[in-house]
This record gives sequence, structure tokens and C-alpha cells, in this order.
Amino acid sequence: MKKLSRQDLIDLVDGAAIFSAGGGGDPEVGYEIVDELVGEGYDVRLVDPFEVPDETIAVNFACVGATTEVAYDSEAAVKTLRAFEEYVGREAYAVVPIELGGFNTLVAVDVAARCGIPVVDADGAGRAVPEVHLKVYTIDNISLAPMAVADIYCKNLVIVKQTRDSKSAERIARTLAAEWGHSAYTARRILTGKQVKISPILHTLSKSIRIGMLLRTSVDPIGAVLKETKGFMLFQGVVEKAERETKAGFTWTNVMLRGTDERQNPRFELRAKNEILVAYRDEKLAAMAPDIVTPVHPETGKCITAEKIKKSERTAILGFPAPNKWRTSKGLELWKDVLQRSDVDETYTPIEQLNP
Repeated sequence: MKKLSRQDLIDLVDGAAIFSAGGGGDPEVGYEIVDELVGEGYDVRLVDPFEVPDETIAVNFACVGATTEVAYDSEAAVKTLRAFEEYVGREAYAVVPIELGGFNTLVAVDVAARCGIPVVDADGAGRAVPEVHLKVYTIDNISLAPMAVADIYCKNLVIVKQTRDSKSAERIARTLAAEWGHSAYTARRILTGKQVKISPILHTLSKSIRIGMLLRTSVDPIGAVLKETKGFMLFQGVVEKAERETKAGFTWTNVMLRGTDERQNPRFELRAKNEILVAYRDEKLAAMAPDIVTPVHPETGKCITAEKIKKSERTAILGFPAPNKWRTSKGLELWKDVLQRSDVDETYTPIEQLNP
């Protein structure tokens, strides 16, 4: 078990954001969480999945809602986890982040530290995802319920005993989040110590810390990250148009960029439902979920979340292969459903085939 320093946590914010596909919440709020944790003297302990005792349980924790409405209250988040533990009649040995993102990963870190338990070096997606049920646990038939859902100040708290399926749990959590200002806490997906070792995407927090360190220390941060991740530079250009709408608990974003070579005048389009789902280069498919498409600052390489992309800003677009578990038939079927309901009808093609 490793104790994380303030620098580790800052690197975690930046590194997790790289895998967020432009979602996962605002990294600026992630930095604020770090400052409060460190300033108040809490210890953050990172436990390897293989060190979690088999007979214990771990709980997944995060916020759900629209990325334009990110807010956080540590005391309320802890209350949500404690209420969940009280309902199930067991204390969590550790907390698992449900995804990678500059905000949502740190929410799990914060709740774990304040409860005096470790955060697991793993997460439920290996990236950020737009819907609650869209986790690799669904592939393994691990129930999403029971689930606790609370508003941002924990004035309203709902315990969901069971649901017909994971998609039903997504609808319940999303509806409540939309009712409560497009943001809510969720504690869900109980994992046994045995399941922690095989179901999540493993060692993603330590990987994110490594990526954050490369962004901070490298002369060419983007080049270093692409080399480390076997990723792709998909496009560099200027934002020509950025349109977004918050509705039904999601932030929908469409972005158009133009290249800087006026002779060729290339265009690049991004479409996001919280996270970027699909990208087109000159109207041809350039990448699509579950592969990861992340906008970044062209010099620092730090993530620019989709809801913060602004017209006339220079932006680089990076692409990364999805974790292998998402590329299985079950994983792709889960994504196909989400994509089709988001008006993305293309057939999945791996990013490395689209960008040889």
C-alpha cells in the first residue's frame, strides 16, 4: 500500500484527465479536492488490487450528471457512502473509482481518505463514460444495485434496493441527477476482494500518475504521453465552432475545428455526450468509442474537457486505444447501444486501423 503525496495527487488529476475522452468532470475541481485533502491533513493510500483481502468488499463511488454542472461537497459525499454501508450492513475495505477523469477519480480518492480507507489502484472503465451502467462490471454480470443516490448536499438520499438490469439503474440515477440540478453522488457496485482482482481495469491510477508526471516533466509532453500510451495525434487546429446543451442529466457538445494549413483547409469534428463519442476528419471517421478521444492544450498536453472548449482556441486532439475488455463482443455491444441512442451509427473500427 502506497501513501500518495500532494504531487502524486496533482499528477493523478492530470493523468486521469488524459483518459477522460473530454469528460470525467472539471480537473480544476480535482485540484481543489487535492488542496483540501492535503490542507486538512488526510492520508491518501493507494492499494494494489491484489492486496485487497478476498473476504472484504470494495464500493464504487462517483458523481453522475452533466459535466457543465460539476460541484462537490466532501461531507455530503461521505454521508452518501456511510448511508450505503449502513444499508448493506458492511463496511467497505476500500473505494474504487468508477472511471478515469480529472474530477470523478478524485471524488473516490477524497471519500476513501476521509473515511480512513484506501482507494484501489483500478477503476470501472479505464476511461470516462457517459452512462452509469457503462462499466466493465456489466460485462461480468456484477449487479449495479444496491445503489445510493444523493443530491450534492445530501439533503435528498435514495437507496435503490434492486433493478431489473444495469440500464434501469442508469435511468434511475440519471433522472434523480437531472431533478437535483444535473448532479448527484452514487455509491454502487459492491465488489468482493476476489472480484476486485479480476473485474475492473487494473492499475489505472498508478498509470495515470505516471502520465501526469510525464506531462509535468517532459520537454515534449504530448510526444511523451503518446509514446507511453501508444496513442495517436489525431488533429491540431483552431476551434471554429463549439455548441453545447445541457439536458436530461447530460452535456451534449458539438465542436468543429479547422487545420492551420490554409491550402488544404482540413476540418475535424467532435461529438460528445459528456464524453466524446466520435470524431471525424474531413467527414470521414477518425475514431469512436470505446476508443478514447481527448482534446488537449497543444503546448502543455493537459486535457481540455469538452464543455470548456472555446471558439478560436488552438487545440490538439489525441486518441488512445480502449482497454481490451471494451473490445470484446460484450463490451462493444454495450457501447453500440449507447452510441446508437446518441445518433452515432458507424460500425466500430479500432483507432489504429483508422490512423495507420
